[in-house]
Amino acid sequence: MTTATAPLAAPKHGSDTVTDGVRVIVRPAFVPSQSCAERRQYLFSYSVTIRNEGSARVRLATRRWRIVDAEGEERIAEGAGVVGQHPELGPGDSFEYSSFCPMTTTWGTMEGHFAFERDGQPFEVAVGRFYLVS
Repeated sequence: MTTATAPLAAPKHGSDTVTDGVRVIVRPAFVPSQSCAERRQYLFSYSVTIRNEGSARVRLATRRWRIVDAEGEERIAEGAGVVGQHPELGPGDSFEYSSFCPMTTTWGTMEGHFAFERDGQPFEVAVGRFYLVS
């Protein structure tokens, strides 16, 4: 967990979304060294920064991703926390993690939401659509 001091920006193909005082920035990247066009295997990484821009402490409970490939095939990935953690963020705190998404097409999209709790009350934080592009 870090306290962000400089503004963060979503790069090309990324997203930057604020919901209810929580900002989510996603920076995707293609991983050519782990991809093989002949086998239709394309690996994409993405870094997520979550920043609490509100005035109360928040805790991430679950995540839900909607992943769509270039052929329109959709899959849902959901579960508890992110990378095995349930980060708690005080006002001004940030949490960053990285993950990956395998695809069978050269591009696709991801979007979704995180379920958070604030003062014992659940709320959803949107993760804007971002593009996985080789």
